[in-house]
Amino acid sequence: YILLVLLLALFWGFFALAASFCSRSMRKLMILVIPLLWISMEFIMTYLFTGFPWGLLGASQDKNICYIQLSSVTGVYGLSFIMVLFQSLIVFATKTKKKFVYISLSLLMILAFHFGGFLSLKEPVPSEDTFTAALIQGNTPSSTDFSTQPFEKTYEMFQKHLNLSHLAYENGAELIIWPELSVPLCFSCQFQPFIDFSEQLSRFSQQTGCTLLLGTSETAYALEGPLFYNAAICLSPDRPFSHYYKQHLVPFGEYTPYKKIFSFISKFTHAIGELTPGKNYSLHEFKGIPFGSPICYEIIFPPLVRKFPKMGAEFLVTITNDGWYGTSAAPYQHFSLAVFRAVENRRYLLRAATTGISGVVDPYGRIIAKSELHTQTFINTEITPNRSLTFYSKYGDILPCTGLTLSAAFLILSFIRRKNERKRRPEAKKNRS
Repeated sequence: YILLVLLLALFWGFFALAASFCSRSMRKLMILVIPLLWISMEFIMTYLFTGFPWGLLGASQDKNICYIQLSSVTGVYGLSFIMVLFQSLIVFATKTKKKFVYISLSLLMILAFHFGGFLSLKEPVPSEDTFTAALIQGNTPSSTDFSTQPFEKTYEMFQKHLNLSHLAYENGAELIIWPELSVPLCFSCQFQPFIDFSEQLSRFSQQTGCTLLLGTSETAYALEGPLFYNAAICLSPDRPFSHYYKQHLVPFGEYTPYKKIFSFISKFTHAIGELTPGKNYSLHEFKGIPFGSPICYEIIFPPLVRKFPKMGAEFLVTITNDGWYGTSAAPYQHFSLAVFRAVENRRYLLRAATTGISGVVDPYGRIIAKSELHTQTFINTEITPNRSLTFYSKYGDILPCTGLTLSAAFLILSFIRRKNERKRRPEAKKNRS
């Protein structure tokens, strides 16, 4: 945890250093330079050292429904850009005689984006027929070790999830979603209890006509040995099951990155898991409607999630296990980050979490339903698929890529200007003498 904090602090230390460096040679442009540098750092955080875009500034606005509509065009990075630009205008207002001009510009800018968001809330999203989906929250404790606990206890947990699924079906659910690894499921494993669990789930799907999306652990075999995957399996009554293997694994939790450097850490993380990342984006289908299923940690990555709608996903489902966060702020933060993926792509987003928070977010970021932490429950909700693509879904991170390019240009220009200034100083001293 301390290492993560120190690593993230480096990004903002570099931002401050870069801003200070540029300010000495291009003071008049700093209103624009600072927000560009900021979103450049946020974008680098998304990729560098496996990526961890958790604390983005724009993500603090998940309750500001009008404002966050901008993210359907720019992604969450655009929200950060406008917020820092607003603050830059206020700071510059304190350092100039044209205070009224800068303050007026900043207020007009914020009002314009809020008003634009308000208008977009009035526009209906193109849609097909609705259907009812259910989120199952069995509240499996994070301390559960399926490999050591008695089978009777594991079977009891499985039955608890199955009973909740029956209740959801009786209340009209057609698509039922289980969280990530809430019970030990493996459709590729040919031994008990996995075969028994798989057969019971197949029977449930056939008898009820429901489609199930399940968090599972799958195994494949290669020349180098067995490969283990964190997977989402879609079980339908009328078609072969489909799978999606998690691609962006949690570093030091699901695998050890840069093994040659961090080989000593693998001694501590091996017990947690050494998984193989999936290689392909794949969609599931429910009654002919394609949908994507980013798993857990993947939902915090805007570039990853937008690829599902671009491939044709008409709604999004994310399954997660946040139990190991306990009662900290992390489950709430993780849920709020998912809100932006719904708005960016104008898709309903369903979130099933082992211990919570499970919930449903509409294409505008409004929370339709939400569970409490550490409770056993299910949520039934109506979902409307959407085929249209937002600007962000189509074109992605144009703003942060542009920001990164311009930031690099500003830094190079600052370096050249400062170098030229140093050359002039000795010449000026010679002329005086």
